[in-house]
Amino acid sequence: MKRHLLSTADLSRDDAVLILDTAEEIARLAARPIKKLPTLRGRTVVNLFFEDSTRTRTSFEVAAKRLSADVINFSAKGSSVSKGESLKDTALTLEAMGADAVVVRHSASGAAYRLATAGWSSSHVVNAGDGTHEHPTQALLDAFTMRRHLGGFEERRVTVVGDVLHSRVARSNVHLLATLGARVTLVAPPTLLPVGVESWPCDVSYDLDAAIPGSDAIMMLRVQRERMNGGFFPTQREYSRRYGLDAQRMAKLPDKAIVMHPGPMVRGMEISAAVADSDRSVIVEQVANGVSVRMAVLYLLLSGSESAIGSDEGQAQNQHQNTEPKGAAA
Repeated sequence: MKRHLLSTADLSRDDAVLILDTAEEIARLAARPIKKLPTLRGRTVVNLFFEDSTRTRTSFEVAAKRLSADVINFSAKGSSVSKGESLKDTALTLEAMGADAVVVRHSASGAAYRLATAGWSSSHVVNAGDGTHEHPTQALLDAFTMRRHLGGFEERRVTVVGDVLHSRVARSNVHLLATLGARVTLVAPPTLLPVGVESWPCDVSYDLDAAIPGSDAIMMLRVQRERMNGGFFPTQREYSRRYGLDAQRMAKLPDKAIVMHPGPMVRGMEISAAVADSDRSVIVEQVANGVSVRMAVLYLLLSGSESAIGSDEGQAQNQHQNTEPKGAAA
């Protein structure tokens, strides 16, 4: 892996498979009575969140603590940022504190890249969502969930539905799934598709009913009203009628197809309660898988040479030093 995780577009197929395989091995440890591993003992992980978050911040915190890292949760609210402190000065402060990894969420697209490349910090940077740009660990946990249910990605069709324009999850999933060999179709009203989407490695459709029968996985996206400053569709009812997933539409999915959502859900708009709570839904499983995937990312970034993963010699050496979780060979 590279030094930072900023975008799924930066991941090769080998990188992505390494993360997914490592997460699979780590997930097997979740059934143990004691889930904590000594892998990152003595390391410090900072959750630097300039936007509100529940799932992502908590997931990273649990992941780091299960790897025995020290965790600092930094929220813009109640910090010096609310007094006007810049991202640079915040980064310099964290550097002075000895942060080994910074998990950053920011409302500005490109903030994570800036933090990683500006020379303000020597920490590893993990992008936990930057504006409307990317959210790579969400795409990785989505891919992890799909692989568990679908077996692989070759010839698999994934349909992503909804507010693609404002969705960093959609962008990250398109790049990652294309790298892994899946065929992605974006379905949205024309007003909720970004300029230049025709250059993305995916198909585009405005007709959800036409896309459903061929889907192995369907991912519903939340309409991000907080990022909208105009009318992108006539009414909520009209949007739900054309682009919402209800029980009637779900019945048209292939037998083994799964329903996904990155959360938070708006029940009754993009997804009905009956679908969200059905046996086709893997939404809660996605949240659980997020811990394993984020543990894998932190482990691979902070535990040293990746040659120790998948190498008998390296594995034995790391186990001797208590730096690698048992069974974490890819």
